[in-house]
Amino acid sequence: MKTPKPGTISWCDLTVPDADRVKDFYAAVAGWGVMPIEMGGYNDYCMMPPGSKAPAGGICHARGVNADIPPQWLVYITVTNLAASLKACAKQGGTLVRPAKNMGGAKMAIIRDPAGAVAALYQPPKPAAPAKPKRKKR
Repeated sequence: MKTPKPGTISWCDLTVPDADRVKDFYAAVAGWGVMPIEMGGYNDYCMMPPGSKAPAGGICHARGVNADIPPQWLVYITVTNLAASLKACAKQGGTLVRPAKNMGGAKMAIIRDPAGAVAALYQPPKPAAPAKPKRKKR
């Protein structure tokens, strides 16, 4: 999987109280296929455009790690340095909605801009260093 470019929207999730019902709505309205993702006792969903192997986004239950997210489409904006972006957010009049957390080598946080809109900031994991060639023994 390619690392998303800084400044791009790399993902979007819809968080709602009843993801089972809403995923069926978008499957019918947008023609998306549904790929369940086990979340420990319930499923969230990747929504798949027709004929695509890459999801268009996710539809998630507002429970577990998403319990405090109101019903909304949440975009994830890729940044190179999450800590620096959070400082800039505060300096520019934004607020922190959810503090930074680690996600398998990546980091994310949710912010609110001065107009009240909410977005997630996403710092991808650092790419693995290329393997050094092995030296031949003499």
